[in-house]
Amino acid sequence: MFSSHVFVLCSWSQLLDNLPLPNIKWICPTAPTRPVAAFGGFPCTAWFDVEDTSVDGRDDIEGLDASAAHVANLLSSEPSDVRLGIGGFSMGAATALHSAACYAHGRFSNGATYPITLSAVIGLSGWLPCSRTLRTKMESSQIALRRAAALPILLSHGRADEVVTYRNAERSAEFLRTSGFLYLNLKTYNGLGHYTIPEEMDDVAKWLSAGLGLDRSRG
Repeated sequence: MFSSHVFVLCSWSQLLDNLPLPNIKWICPTAPTRPVAAFGGFPCTAWFDVEDTSVDGRDDIEGLDASAAHVANLLSSEPSDVRLGIGGFSMGAATALHSAACYAHGRFSNGATYPITLSAVIGLSGWLPCSRTLRTKMESSQIALRRAAALPILLSHGRADEVVTYRNAERSAEFLRTSGFLYLNLKTYNGLGHYTIPEEMDDVAKWLSAGLGLDRSRG
């Protein structure tokens, strides 16, 4: 089947069975093993180092850039007429949102050029890293503001999330909107903790189908 869309899913491969969507090629990379401060420095699979899973935590910019670059490189070999997206759960969501910021700005935080064009970004139960500098970065370029305003972003979060609190989802959405990411939807779920439910995945599928025109691409 022809794939008109390609999505990289970070920390999300176990959810694919709940996304029976047409014409999408899914890529599910595994995060590297690294020491993580939140776990006392114990090595585990993680997209970047983290002490606090919140918008106020210390940002591992080097690790975030490395993971965003890895994801972008996975997508860079796709045909030019294929639309590209990134999604993730928890730290994978933070990686996806960092990728969104790098795409809009046109560069990674280290100054290297961001190599691909994104058509959609999804973050489940995550947070926005580097939030404190995002608005200044976006306002430095009219091109960045245009890219930000046109990029569809879906944030999905449970109000009972005990790992990444719901307040972080609200603040992440606020930071994104005030930085020019206007095509943003925050979906909330009462009683949902740091996991997913069928209703949430149904909403993700509907959002993708509507936003990417998947129903029109059947056949």
